[in-house]
Amino acid sequence: TKASVEFRTIISGGVPKDGIRAIIDPAFAPIGDLDSLAGTEPVIGLIVNGVAKAYPLQILTRHEIVNDVIGGVPVAVTFCPLCNTAIVFERTVGDVVLDFGVSGKLRNSDLIMFDRQTESWWQQFTGDSIVGEFMGAELAILPSRLESWDNFRERAPDGAQVMVAQSVFSTYGRNPYAGYDSSTRPFLFVGDLPTEIPALARVVTLESSAGKEAWSLE
Repeated sequence: TKASVEFRTIISGGVPKDGIRAIIDPAFAPIGDLDSLAGTEPVIGLIVNGVAKAYPLQILTRHEIVNDVIGGVPVAVTFCPLCNTAIVFERTVGDVVLDFGVSGKLRNSDLIMFDRQTESWWQQFTGDSIVGEFMGAELAILPSRLESWDNFRERAPDGAQVMVAQSVFSTYGRNPYAGYDSSTRPFLFVGDLPTEIPALARVVTLESSAGKEAWSLE
């Protein structure tokens, strides 16, 4: 009964709730102890209150959300492989610390997260709660970088860590979305698409008090 969007825009992505398992207890290793990542491997680099961590996309592609605490701040490290959106949120709303999971739903071909405290639904692309008790709330975004493993190691302070896989039965490193960027239409997208550039073109966006602008990487 509490929704800020039309339900027709919310579509099952083909997996049930928790069918993609968010990480709730991530494991880490010192960056100097890990030699299995190639220098060009993409990671989400995050530094909060002087504490630095890297989250490899080869793990996040399979889990999409990592619930973590860094520098004393509870965070949700998120990645939607359909949108290539790597965004880190504070997961505290008011005085409540939320734990996030993958709903199995998509809106505008983007991951919809849910919190386990109230079952509210959250749009990953914006951090807005769109359905449920927290409808209208917005998660604070933390500065982070989608960067190469080499780049993170070069800029990271002493004591930096990298998230490591905890399962021996993994398919990490195998991209199930290979070739997706050349598709003509986003997966399960509802609505009109741009005609000036390819629908899946990468763009750089900028928002200020004057409005929003976007440029294609090309």
